[in-house]
Amino acid sequence: MERALVQPLVAAVLAAAIVIRSYRKKSLDLSGALAGFIVMTIHTAVNYRFGALLLVFFATSSMLTKLGEDRKKKVDADFKEGGQRNWIQVFSNSGIATLLVLIAWTQAGTQDFCLNSKESRFMTSLAGGILGHYCCSNGDTWSSELGVLSDEQPRLITNFKPVRKGTNGGVTKAGFLAAAAAGCVLGIAFVIVGFLTTNCTFNIAMKQLLVIPLSALAGLCGSAIDSLLGATLQYSGFCSVRNKVVGKPGPTVKKISGLSILDNNAVNFVSILLTTVLTSIACSYIF
Repeated sequence: MERALVQPLVAAVLAAAIVIRSYRKKSLDLSGALAGFIVMTIHTAVNYRFGALLLVFFATSSMLTKLGEDRKKKVDADFKEGGQRNWIQVFSNSGIATLLVLIAWTQAGTQDFCLNSKESRFMTSLAGGILGHYCCSNGDTWSSELGVLSDEQPRLITNFKPVRKGTNGGVTKAGFLAAAAAGCVLGIAFVIVGFLTTNCTFNIAMKQLLVIPLSALAGLCGSAIDSLLGATLQYSGFCSVRNKVVGKPGPTVKKISGLSILDNNAVNFVSILLTTVLTSIACSYIF
């Protein structure tokens, strides 16, 4: 069977298996499962490395979301069992990358390629953007999920004053380290799969290892951008009735920080967009 048929078939079967399991585990609701199937099939059908990025991001973020759920219930006003994601959350965390993947498909089909601006600056930038996209998403998720479990006192990123756990824009050293590690993990996955799916000269292949520190930096940068937007353009207040930090003002809510301009999904989208652009530019010069 030709590769043109095998890869989409593998992609569809793999995506179906993952979203069905995730739906049963309550990591996705029905709309999220349908959106996840579409997104994962597109990524893997076009390029196995792009599929690997999405898979590692989804698997690790889902695992960490479920870690310490009892403690998170006490902090998160919008807590859902299993961290159940809907279609809006799926597309806000993968929509830009999916568009870039489709653009890559129009230019190179399903043929994988090394990051090499001398051969194609456009494709190198495109791959860098997709990489940066998921480094930001993963970095934000790891820093949030592990940071809230840390005993360290969060500080608002804009003025470094202590704030309650769950405050948008509250950061910790543990959270930043987690964000860098999250990006690094994606970089490693990208490089390993690339060694199996690309055919590059030795010098170019070795240069691909620079993806790993770049990914760590992208994860850290994405988390910082997300926190800065959260501290300034996303509302945080403490509800005296629920005894939790909430995202909307009210008669029993005392403001902590931020304006009611962006919600969490919008903050994720903007931070991902900015990190995507920055990583894309970086890749065009580094490689």
